[in-house]
Amino acid sequence: MPLDPRMPELKFALEAVREAARAAQLVRNRLDVKGIEKRDLSPVTVADYACQALVARRLHQAFPEAALVGEEDARDLRGEGGGETLSQVTQFVREFEAAATPGKVCDWIDCGNGEPVDRFWCLDPIDGTKGYLRGEQYVVALALIESGKVTLGVLACPNLREDCTLGKEASGALVAAVAAEGAWRAPLRGGDDFTQIGVSSCAEMTRARMLRSVEADHTNVGQLGQLSELLGLESDPVCLDSQAKYAVLSAGGGELLVRLLSASRPDYKEKIWDQAAGSIVLEEAGGRISDLEGRALDFTQGRTLAFNRGVCASNGVLHEKALEAISQLS
Repeated sequence: MPLDPRMPELKFALEAVREAARAAQLVRNRLDVKGIEKRDLSPVTVADYACQALVARRLHQAFPEAALVGEEDARDLRGEGGGETLSQVTQFVREFEAAATPGKVCDWIDCGNGEPVDRFWCLDPIDGTKGYLRGEQYVVALALIESGKVTLGVLACPNLREDCTLGKEASGALVAAVAAEGAWRAPLRGGDDFTQIGVSSCAEMTRARMLRSVEADHTNVGQLGQLSELLGLESDPVCLDSQAKYAVLSAGGGELLVRLLSASRPDYKEKIWDQAAGSIVLEEAGGRISDLEGRALDFTQGRTLAFNRGVCASNGVLHEKALEAISQLS
């Protein structure tokens, strides 16, 4: 049965991420995009704030009592020195929401400060900020989590082709999944012409393609090379940032995605917004995702995957072989 975009939660999610993706592209086209520094030293842009404000506003219009857990907050915008950035954010939000004022924009952004409860939405307004700054791959990622399970996920991927492949003249892909209803793609620019997607059937490890991040902040590049040798991979890695990797993997554009722990951050715990939407898309496409020990991702522990270590994602067929090789890493 085709995906039904009229389902209220799905309809909201599709419309919200499409609008946020348009806002992100508008910012990129009009500004000389430069990152500013958050307290954790990762870059954040006008687009991150504008996208979170818009999604939060639309969520509370559609579902006034809904809880939202988002990556951003408005502390820096409200603080000394944040006025210029806040003015820019408000300008772009006003393109889509005429009622926007600096105060309202900050309040909408801070709606994402909600706590994970039994049922809540999870948002990464710009997943892959550094990819966004480079003009490469990034996504708007939104998921619904109920009783610790991701039940709906949507990825807006402006710089992928409609069929979730990499290449020039990309018009954007919208990827969506609902529990037990499969994974689907549609044109990002509009319309509900959804096509079901599925993972690669490749069962030969030597032919497997590993999807790797361009950025190395949260992984161990040296161990990834060692893992490739242990697995006997002969194909060059496919490098791209953000949960766009899950869209590509789910549509058959690769077989493996492994997020090892960086030697500089051995205790790092994955944030839920970095994995939630992509995880359900992959599983509904027929793939498998776990931590590095093979445990299911546990979304019951607040804002991080506190009980998990790293991530291993695959087309399913090659998962156990990948886990076995991971266990041999030194």
